[in-house]
Amino acid sequence: MNQFTSLEARIDAAAHAVLARLPRSRLADGLVEFLVFGLKQGWACLFGGLMLAMILLTRLWWPDIGLARYDAWFLAALLIQAAMLAFRLETLSEAKVILIFHLVGTGMELFKTAAGSWIYPEEAIFRLGGVPLFSGFMYACVGSYMARIQRIFDIRFTRYPPIWATVLLALAIYVNFFSHHFIHDIRWLLFAATAILFWRSFMHYRVFRFRHSMPMLLAFLLVALFIWIAENIGTWSRAWIYPDQADGWTLVSWSKLGSWYLLMLISVVLVTLVHPPRAHDPAMG
Repeated sequence: MNQFTSLEARIDAAAHAVLARLPRSRLADGLVEFLVFGLKQGWACLFGGLMLAMILLTRLWWPDIGLARYDAWFLAALLIQAAMLAFRLETLSEAKVILIFHLVGTGMELFKTAAGSWIYPEEAIFRLGGVPLFSGFMYACVGSYMARIQRIFDIRFTRYPPIWATVLLALAIYVNFFSHHFIHDIRWLLFAATAILFWRSFMHYRVFRFRHSMPMLLAFLLVALFIWIAENIGTWSRAWIYPDQADGWTLVSWSKLGSWYLLMLISVVLVTLVHPPRAHDPAMG
C-alpha cells in the first residue's frame, strides 16, 4: 500500500472513484496509466515545481519592493515548507530528508562558489559568503522529490546493492566534487563503479492498476536529464550563472548532465538512510 498522507489519501480515493468507472481495454488502461504517472510525478515535484515556477515568474516580472529576489525566494521556501507540513502535503520523514539535502548542498555551494564554478549575480541579505541561503533549497527540491516518489509510487527494488557499498560510492562522489579542483577528476571511475553496482538493479513502482519496472541506471539518467532542463531554466532566470554565461545566457554544458547523474546516486543513498529500500515481492504484481 502507498503511504499517503491524510490529504493524499482523500485525493487518491476521489481519483480512484473516477478512474475506476472508465472503460477497460489495453489502450484505455495504457492511457490511464500514462495520465496518472504524469500526475503523480507532478505531485512528487510539488516543492521543486513551486520553487522553479517562482524563479521563472520573478525573472519575467519583479516589482521594486525593496526586497531582493534571492531573499524573497528564501522566505518563500520557508513558507512553502511550513505549509506543506501544516496541510499534510509532506511527512516529517520527508522534511528530514530535505534538511539533510539542504545541509549537504549548502556545503557544496560554499566551496564551489569560492572556487568560481558558478556565481550568484544578485544581492541578498540572507547569505553565507557568496551563497544566498535559498540555494540550499534547490538541493532540497531534489531531496523532496526523491523522498516523495518512494511512497507515492510505492517503490520496491530487486537486487539493490549493499547499503555499505552505496554509501562508500556516494562519499567518493561527494569528495570528488571538491577534490577534482586539486587532483585528477575520477568521475569516469565513479561512473564505472555506479554501473557495476547497479547494472542488475531494478525499481518497481505502482502507477494505478499495474506495477511497472525500470533499470535503476536508466531511472538515474531520466531524473538527471529533468534536473538539467530545470537548471537551464534556473540559469536563464539568473538564479545562478556559470562563468561562460556572464555576458549572456547559453545552454548549460552537457557535461553537467554527468554531474547530475552522479548526484542522483548521492540522492538515492541519502534517501535510503531515512527510507531503507524495500525488496520487491513478485506476488505484488
